[in-house]
Amino acid sequence: MKRFRRHGHDSQRDRLKQELFQFNKTVEHGFPHQPSALGFSPSLELLAIGTRSGAIKLYGAPGVEFMGLHDENAAVMQVHFLPHQVELVTLLDDNSLHMWTLRAHKGVSELLEIGRFTLSGPPGAIPSVTRVTAVLAHSSGELLLLGTEGGHVFVVEVPGFRELEENNISVEDVQSRVPEEYVGRRNLECVEALQENPLNPRQVLIGYSRGLMVLWDLDRRCAIQHFLGMQQLESVWWMEDGGNILSSHSDGSYCHWTVTGEDPQTEPDKQETPYGSFPCKAISKILQVSTRQGPPFLIFNGGMPRASYGDRHCISVVHSKAHVALDFTSRIIDFFVIREGEHHKGDPSALMVLAEEELVVVDLQNEGWPVFHTPYLVPLHCSAITCSHHVSAIPLKLWERVQPWPINGGQNLAPDPPQRDLLLTGHEDGTVRFWDASGVCLYPMYKLSTAAVFHTDTDPNDNMNQNTEGEWPPFRKVGCFDPYSDDPRLGIQKIHLCKYSGYLAVAGTAGQVGSCAGLSVSTVVDLLQGQEGFRWKGQARLDLRQEPVNFPPGFQPFTLVQCQPPAVVTAIALHSEWKLVAFGTSHGFGVYDYQQKSNVLVKCTLNPSDQVALEGPLSRVKSIKKSLRQSFRRIRRSRVSMHKHHPNNAAKLQEINARLEAEALHEMELAPVQRKIEARSADDSFTGLVRTLYFADTFLNDSYHNTPALWAGTNGGAIFAYMLRLPPVERRMDDQVMAYPVKEIQLMHRAPVVGLVVLDGRGAPLPEPLEVAHDLSRSPEMQGYHQLLVISEEQLKLFTLPKVSSKAKLKLTAVDGSRVRRVGVAWFGSSRVEDYAESGLVVLTNQGDLHVISLPSIKMQVHYPCIRKEDVSGDRLLCLHQTGQGFYLISPSEFERFSLSARWVVEPRCLVEAPSQSRPTSPSSQPYRDQLDGASTQHRYVCPLNASGTITKAFCCQQCTIYVILLFLQKLYKEQ
Repeated sequence: MKRFRRHGHDSQRDRLKQELFQFNKTVEHGFPHQPSALGFSPSLELLAIGTRSGAIKLYGAPGVEFMGLHDENAAVMQVHFLPHQVELVTLLDDNSLHMWTLRAHKGVSELLEIGRFTLSGPPGAIPSVTRVTAVLAHSSGELLLLGTEGGHVFVVEVPGFRELEENNISVEDVQSRVPEEYVGRRNLECVEALQENPLNPRQVLIGYSRGLMVLWDLDRRCAIQHFLGMQQLESVWWMEDGGNILSSHSDGSYCHWTVTGEDPQTEPDKQETPYGSFPCKAISKILQVSTRQGPPFLIFNGGMPRASYGDRHCISVVHSKAHVALDFTSRIIDFFVIREGEHHKGDPSALMVLAEEELVVVDLQNEGWPVFHTPYLVPLHCSAITCSHHVSAIPLKLWERVQPWPINGGQNLAPDPPQRDLLLTGHEDGTVRFWDASGVCLYPMYKLSTAAVFHTDTDPNDNMNQNTEGEWPPFRKVGCFDPYSDDPRLGIQKIHLCKYSGYLAVAGTAGQVGSCAGLSVSTVVDLLQGQEGFRWKGQARLDLRQEPVNFPPGFQPFTLVQCQPPAVVTAIALHSEWKLVAFGTSHGFGVYDYQQKSNVLVKCTLNPSDQVALEGPLSRVKSIKKSLRQSFRRIRRSRVSMHKHHPNNAAKLQEINARLEAEALHEMELAPVQRKIEARSADDSFTGLVRTLYFADTFLNDSYHNTPALWAGTNGGAIFAYMLRLPPVERRMDDQVMAYPVKEIQLMHRAPVVGLVVLDGRGAPLPEPLEVAHDLSRSPEMQGYHQLLVISEEQLKLFTLPKVSSKAKLKLTAVDGSRVRRVGVAWFGSSRVEDYAESGLVVLTNQGDLHVISLPSIKMQVHYPCIRKEDVSGDRLLCLHQTGQGFYLISPSEFERFSLSARWVVEPRCLVEAPSQSRPTSPSSQPYRDQLDGASTQHRYVCPLNASGTITKAFCCQQCTIYVILLFLQKLYKEQ
């Protein structure tokens, strides 16, 4: 009977798990890694970006996003939308063409691949004959013209990818009317460009790399006019009047040609080199857009003087007397112009530029051509991300007005999020950036820069957009991508924001953020506590500026604490109700009272044998030699010890070891692996490094009186507990906060302590500071005993308080060899019963797996593979949220958002409809479409729900020195 009851209970629990837990990777935030192609559909108002990894991403109005992934691991070279259709074609570097469509399914659109095609030439032809170099999506929506490396143009019918051999254009057909003296012994080389006559779609312009351009009639299948260019061709542009053509060339010049019908035209009407007669770089793309009143816009990429500015990435915009060379910090992939009007034939409104590291949109309607603030595709990695922090349910006053966005394709069907979430990222250049993470778009809201507080090589009054008057070329810096930090000590280490009190704690390598005029106190904390014989070999601390530095409305400096030695900050905790902040390094930890501006506690955790901790991260080259030397010494000592105890038993030891290995292999075949957790040596490096700090109101001395406490865990498996005595509220500014050591725990195996959690009498984690005061959480249960959950790299162990007696444990390393890297407490709500929820511990291991462990029973519930174990940055910068959601870096510029909860999911939900002027589906192609109705794609976006909760975890990064800054939130609305 017991078996049957247990089986039934397990079945019920399995059903409940399905209602609580569900793993989904929902959306990718940020800028696509390594973009390689750009496309735009004026009729759909959709932007498409292809990447070197084979991904294709579509963006419309904010919240309208789609993603597809090619099966082939090949780079996307070109993206072309079919005019007035919901289909697009991609060309990969393996010479394959792929057709994609946006198909409605259950009220939302999905991006599906519906066909693929590889051009095949005549038997025995060399590969260059069919190597595609140029693609033209004909305005009829039924044809693709494919120019190849061999100079041929193939005509393919879409969507079925049927080659129309009778309409192909061969090199021989083109050369038949070209003068022999022009062709000579050289061939025409590859097809560089294909353009359609804007007034007559049956005429196309074929541009060859040699410089020849041919006007071809598709109906008569013959050449109408030849334009004999003498310079290597880069691109062509057919003007709207149909009678003029622009061509750009490799020598930095561009030419004007007139369509007259006279054949051949041996010279251009006009040739210009915009930036002088000295050798210039190629103009890789040029276009000219007319306006209703006034001169046209001339826009081109490149053309800079090779000797002086050959390393610049520029797009020049010329309109009337205005001439600007937009200077980008990364290589330009492609660009296009968005135009006004119903048929997108009006005045140009915006210039969209895709660079290798960012998307820049220039407003062409307002004076000065300012840059748009993009609602998505923002380069998260404008400076390298060093840490992240997530906060939910932020008051609406934090949200600022945004600028109108020119791309509005598709419909965002997701409802407005019920609450607002913030993602904070710390960067190498000393900035903290605030992002709206409420929905699909990760929108930038606010930037806090700390570099101006300290003396660096950069003048805080420098403006990167300033250019010298009269300078030629007229450069203007655009974009925000700047991967180089002036001083590595400026990097942000830890972030903690209390949304209830408005206090922000930032820990970094040089003490970030603040105005000297606003700094009321600057305190130095000696974590070594005057111990002799230690000498810091790392970098020096940053010096504060003495002169005032103006900060915009927002966070203002409140107080500054600097630790000595200036080592990396490894842990931080903020308790805004008690007005205390705790910080830890590889040398120890301290507590600072930022209301009285005084130190409360300083504790040195440094091991006397740990010399590496004294050298600092900039001296690791020396420490590697020393650590190798120490390792060899330990091996030598162990061998000597073995021979002393067993001088004549070497053969017997080998026999025993061989038998044990055979038995271990036999056990591996019969049962799960049970690895022994070996104790770590106390002499290991960085044993005193503080890994976690935790404030809690719990029982330390007896079971009747709870008291504020600080818990600290180190890399050597040591746990310190300090009781904090807070004065009454009325005497808070007069009496000092006192700290007394109460308990010290040493884990048997000396495994690093990754996290600490105190559970109340109901077995629930203690609420966040001020959470109960704002009626957002019930009061913790103070009847019965509390429990301390210690999470080390190897196991989870539960202790009762105040006796600190072991109650239960879960050995992760013994089961599958995993080690804990990140932990966070989350609440999982049932997707079926609205008022049912359970708390759980989310654990990320070094294998990249996510585990959910029940509290307080600490039993494994579910586990999912999430991150590749080779992905170090994803592991290091993972951010867990209280509702079971999280973020991790999948590339230097992209966050992957995931959810472990079956209730809380943030995903795109959008619909794209075909334009009204779309051509009807031909009967011949209907069977082809019907057979693809069951097609699917790897990424499918559906239900949009939003996350809630407040817990988050800051992350450490490998920087060099330490400061902890507290900032007070004075005003978050900028004055209009």
